[in-house]
Amino acid sequence: MFKKKNLWLHLCLFIIGGVGYVLIELMWRRRSHVSMFFVGGLCFELMGMIHTRLQRWALPLRCGLCALAVSAVELVSGCILNRWLRLGVWDYSEMRFHLLGQVSLGYSLLWLLLSAFACPLYGLCRRWVSRLLLSRRGAELP
Repeated sequence: MFKKKNLWLHLCLFIIGGVGYVLIELMWRRRSHVSMFFVGGLCFELMGMIHTRLQRWALPLRCGLCALAVSAVELVSGCILNRWLRLGVWDYSEMRFHLLGQVSLGYSLLWLLLSAFACPLYGLCRRWVSRLLLSRRGAELP
């Protein structure tokens, strides 16, 4: 059963990831969309899960898995947001090596590099949020 303290921990990490993703978009594209907060939160949690559960694997392999995970989330969310709901949040159809205009090889490779920073950042954020929640609740988090 998912413990209440884990719920708070992962909710905080989701928020950190969502804000971080939006900030990256604002720096890179000078614009973002509210949906990117949710995409980013999910991506950060997935990268954290890969980093935590596959800790013994080499960092380049974990980064490759993170890039695949982010690309999969962007493909699914892009198909929903851009193709089905027609929100036009992004369109990579002008780029080379794209899939349905929702993901591109270039951005997947960029996520490969960014995940080298995101994986350790997730660990730092997890420890920081855990300590913060411990000091407020007096309970131990995993």
